[in-house]
Amino acid sequence: MCKLFIEADATLWESTTRSLRIDGMVTSVRLENFFWTTLEEIGARDGMNVVQLITKLHHESIDAGHDLGNFTSFLRVCCGRYLALQLSGDVPTDKRLPIAGLDADGILPSERGRMH
Repeated sequence: MCKLFIEADATLWESTTRSLRIDGMVTSVRLENFFWTTLEEIGARDGMNVVQLITKLHHESIDAGHDLGNFTSFLRVCCGRYLALQLSGDVPTDKRLPIAGLDADGILPSERGRMH
C-alpha cells in the first residue's frame, strides 16, 4: 500500500513560496506543489489564475466573517475538498465546467451528511 505514496514524484510534496498582492499588500504563501497545481486547476475552471483565485477566496472569507489566521491551511483544505467533491460526484470532473455555476446550497448539506 505505502509504495503507491512513497514512490510518487517527490516534487509533489516539495514546497514553493509564491508572493502575491492582495489589496495592495504583498504577502507570501508557502504550499506544496501538489496544492499549487490543484489551486491552478480550480481557478482555471472559472477563468482565473491562481493569484486571482486566492484573492477571491481571501475576500469572500473575510466577507463571511472567517478568521484567516491560518490561511494556508484553509487553502489546503479547499484543495482536499475540491478533490473529494469530485470523487463524490458533487463537482464534475469535466474541467471545462465552472465551479461558480454549481449549486453550492445543494452540495454543502450533502457533503455535511457524508462527514457525520
